[in-house]
Amino acid sequence: MKEKKLIIFTSLSLIALIIIGSILGALLRLINEIRYTLEYILPYWLVTPVIFTGVILFILLAGQFGFPLLKKLSRKDRKDKNNYTNSNRINIRSSNEAAKQSLAGIDQILQRLQSTLQSESLKKERERINTELSRGDLLVVVFGTGSSGKTSLIRALLNSIVGNVDAKMGSTPKSQKYRLRLKGLNRGIQLIDTPGILEGGKEGRQREIEARKQASRADLLILVVDSDLTSSELEAIQSLHKLGKKLLLILNKCDLRGREEENKLLQLLRSRCTELIKPENIIPTSTAPQSLPRPGKKPWQPPPEIDLFLKQFAQILYNDGEELLADNILLQCSNLGEQGKILLSEQRRKEANNRIDRFGWIGGSVVAANPLPGGVDLLATAAVNAQMVMEIAKIYGVEITTGKSQELAISVGRTLAGVGIVKGGITLINSALNISIPTLIISRAIQGISTAWLTRIAGASFITYFEQDQDWGDGGIQEVVQRHYELNKREASFNNFLRSAIERVVEPLQKGKNPELPPRLARKKEEEEGPSNPK
Repeated sequence: MKEKKLIIFTSLSLIALIIIGSILGALLRLINEIRYTLEYILPYWLVTPVIFTGVILFILLAGQFGFPLLKKLSRKDRKDKNNYTNSNRINIRSSNEAAKQSLAGIDQILQRLQSTLQSESLKKERERINTELSRGDLLVVVFGTGSSGKTSLIRALLNSIVGNVDAKMGSTPKSQKYRLRLKGLNRGIQLIDTPGILEGGKEGRQREIEARKQASRADLLILVVDSDLTSSELEAIQSLHKLGKKLLLILNKCDLRGREEENKLLQLLRSRCTELIKPENIIPTSTAPQSLPRPGKKPWQPPPEIDLFLKQFAQILYNDGEELLADNILLQCSNLGEQGKILLSEQRRKEANNRIDRFGWIGGSVVAANPLPGGVDLLATAAVNAQMVMEIAKIYGVEITTGKSQELAISVGRTLAGVGIVKGGITLINSALNISIPTLIISRAIQGISTAWLTRIAGASFITYFEQDQDWGDGGIQEVVQRHYELNKREASFNNFLRSAIERVVEPLQKGKNPELPPRLARKKEEEEGPSNPK
């Protein structure tokens, strides 16, 4: 290596001398030309002083204009470097501020979430990320298939034996951490050796989950392979790329291949990872070369060949380490925020569906007990309660007036009737109930059940409206209502609804009783009809 560097230095020096000699030769020829010209014009004794004076003036002018220009360019270069550094600092500071704001948003979500195992897990993750904001070390995660050379790479970096290094699959049963310092880097480096991925069996799958979990939290990832990428490895690279993770791909065990085979394999890996990993970040290594036999002596153990990797690894950490750390924490905050929003959305949807269910059976019971004189418009109106709209809005943190809730209820009611959903619902329910229900109660049962079913469709439409920030979407209210009608028509959903309908509406009617009403409505009906069993 030293001889190669000496040859390169000597060659560059010779080239530089040739260039300088050529420039000096050109200047001398120019001066001679000027001298010959002046000898025809001036006296012989005056030629030399004039040339000397001209050279001095040229040097002075060059110094007068050239030095400030060089100084200006140097200052501009320093300014650009300072601007770049300051820009990086601003970006890092902005990422940290954005991460803090994201955590504050997660706190608001946690306040709204009911206490569940999922919400408790979210709290723990939030505390972990909050701790991440003040951590000092850069996290570098090394992962890959079992026996690809992950631990050997770390051992070569630390220049000491760590972990179990052998050919046995699963030799790293759980994540192990090691600390490394690089000269000139303000932060320490935590190297995390993960269990092998893509292993069979239950334990293998659990180890892979652990490895992927660690990878998702890394500032920088190192994937170690010893052959061409499998489809699963390529899929892992693609998913990590989507997360915005910076990745180094190490082709290990190059001592087992010839130079030509190695170059072909590198080209193949670079072609497979186009737009996923930069070509310079796909690096050949030999972290634990095989020992070579020596007759009459102990076998010779060649040193690890990781110079190319170490150079690129250090350059990335020096240039981009702070930015990688800030962006990684911001990414984790963003992912946690999305998880929180999903949990909150599920909780809200569950609460809203409970309210819709309650209003549906209340409305259905009222209509079954007091059949409407006819007309689909009346059924649509009975199915959409303005109070239900207000309660759903409250669940989604939206304050709306009574007038607005009535306006929304009327709009959905008209849509239910206008696009034929009421008629379609009545026909569907009539077909399902006619087989088993006496003629005397069929009309009342169909009206009550249809009202409850239409309430479900209307309520689901309001959930969509509030989930979309009070927007019906590009297709408008009609498309939303029609979509929920189709979803509720599906066999599994419709059969579940019918089972509840028979229990809540049909069976009480068959026993000669009115379906169960809310206490207030039940008292009102009793006052109007008088006691059912007068003494």
